[in-house]
Amino acid sequence: MKDLLKRSLVVAGLCCVLSIALLPLAIAQVRVDVRVGPPPSYRIAAAPPVVVIPGTYVYVIPNIDTDIFFCAGTWYRLNEGRWFSGRSYNGPWLYVPDPRVPRALIGLPPDWRQIPPGWRRIPYAQFKKNWAGWERDRYWDKDRDWREGWHGKPEERHDEGRGPGEERGRGPERGDHGHERE
Repeated sequence: MKDLLKRSLVVAGLCCVLSIALLPLAIAQVRVDVRVGPPPSYRIAAAPPVVVIPGTYVYVIPNIDTDIFFCAGTWYRLNEGRWFSGRSYNGPWLYVPDPRVPRALIGLPPDWRQIPPGWRRIPYAQFKKNWAGWERDRYWDKDRDWREGWHGKPEERHDEGRGPGEERGRGPERGDHGHERE
C-alpha cells in the first residue's frame, strides 16, 4: 500500500509539473508584428517647386529620383510599394498602413509620372502659402489644363516657371486667391 501511495504521489506531482509547464502553450496567442523601416534618406537641399497632378489635388515634386507627394496637408513618400508620411518633403518618414493612405494617392492616374516639358511648376513659397485655399475653393477645377490632363498638346504649353493665375498669354491675375504679386 505504501508503494501504491508513493507511486500515486509521484504521478500526481508529475502531472502538476507537466500542467504548469504546458500552461503557457495552452494560453498562447498568435501575434504578428510587422515592422516597416523608413525609406532610404533623400534630402532636398532647397524648397522644391511642385506640380499639381491633373484631375487631383495631389502635388508632386518633379525631376527627382524618388516619389514625394503632398496631399491634404501632409507629405507622402512611396517606397517599394509602401507609403510613408511626414511633415516635410525631407521627412522624417513614418509608415502608413494601407487603410490610412488617402484615396487620392491610391487613385492617382496611371500616367501621373509623365509630366510633359513645360508643365506649370509652382514655386514652393507660393504653394505653401496657397494650397489650403486652392483646395477649399476648388481652384484647380477652374483650370482647363488641369481638367484636360497631361494629354493636351505639349507644344502649346509655355508655362515653365509660372504659377496659378499666370496662364498663357496673360499676366498674373491680381487678387486671385491670394497669389503673390509681382
